[in-house]
Amino acid sequence: MKHICVVIHSRANYARVKSVLIELKKHSNCNLTIVAGASALLFKYGNVAEIIESDGFKIQHKVYAAIEGNDPVVMAKTTGLLVIELSQIFFSISPDLVVTIADRHETLATAIAASYMNIPVCHIQGGEITGSIDDLVRHAITKLSHLHCVSTKRAHQVVSQLGEDSKSVFLTGCPSLDLVKSTQHEPYLEILKRYNPGINLEVFQSGFLLVLQHSNTLFYDQARSETDVTLSAVLKTSLPTVWLWPNIDSGTDSISKRLREFINSGMKSNIFFFRNFKPEEYINLLKQTLCLIGNSSSGIRESSLIGTPCVNIGLRQQNREVGPNVVNVNFDSQHIFNAISAQILHGKYEETTLYGDGNAGKKIAEILLNHKVQINKEFVIWKE
Repeated sequence: MKHICVVIHSRANYARVKSVLIELKKHSNCNLTIVAGASALLFKYGNVAEIIESDGFKIQHKVYAAIEGNDPVVMAKTTGLLVIELSQIFFSISPDLVVTIADRHETLATAIAASYMNIPVCHIQGGEITGSIDDLVRHAITKLSHLHCVSTKRAHQVVSQLGEDSKSVFLTGCPSLDLVKSTQHEPYLEILKRYNPGINLEVFQSGFLLVLQHSNTLFYDQARSETDVTLSAVLKTSLPTVWLWPNIDSGTDSISKRLREFINSGMKSNIFFFRNFKPEEYINLLKQTLCLIGNSSSGIRESSLIGTPCVNIGLRQQNREVGPNVVNVNFDSQHIFNAISAQILHGKYEETTLYGDGNAGKKIAEILLNHKVQINKEFVIWKE
């Protein structure tokens, strides 16, 4: 029996590993341990741990190590605390393999702790290129990992260029797209009413916009002004809007404070704010929205398979591979408004399988259970 430990630190982490967990749970030869930490345990970021448990998974360990604040130092300190806490957990459970997801600072802490303890690491979603500190973190995790389950052909090439053995790199697609394929339809009005029973559903009858905007940690001091720009553009549309709270990064406090000020101003507007949704509920919103606005990778990743029109703002995702559904704009209110209007006019796009076809979970589970990992890695010189 193989003991696999999956570490989840955020709502995005869970969405991007849920299908893998479902597949691993089916195997009798898998001893699955789930560790939840950082923002996955915090109410203001949606209490993801509660969602994980409501989905029927058992969380064996919870790691309270997230320091909140608006400065990059909190990300560094959170990373250090997580290394300490996760090291103790890994020591006590002795897993055969640790799975870490994507490119957050918490993900880096997972890879550091496991690799220093000679525990093989599987990294999901390595090799991608964006436009922030996430690139540095993502590539560092790649070098600390022993198995790589990547989402795109270019990501496969990047991981190989980083000196990883091609025998350890697998093009699986992104597991969050599995949810796009498997999620049953639920009308968005029912979802919104569930989270806000007092909401006036009549204003949503003709459709809605969806906004998810995070801080770009390289320019975290601009987070407040960037939020103002997006607010201005969305207000100008006069369309009912579902706006989600940002994730936990430096600059997030500035975004949250600006949004709270807007809410407390009492100004009548077309914008309704939500902390979080379950992964399947969010997929349903993505499928039914007129347009997704902001700088979340879900506008590029999951939305590509759906064909959801997306207005991607700023530099946070500037170098990521995108499908035809994405329009990139800078932080200019009029440009954003014009892009939203054009995307709504265009409507749904043809689906693209750039990030996978929705069958990644089973592929990754088979790799985790059956691939023999060598802990002593060697650097492989890239040959075109």
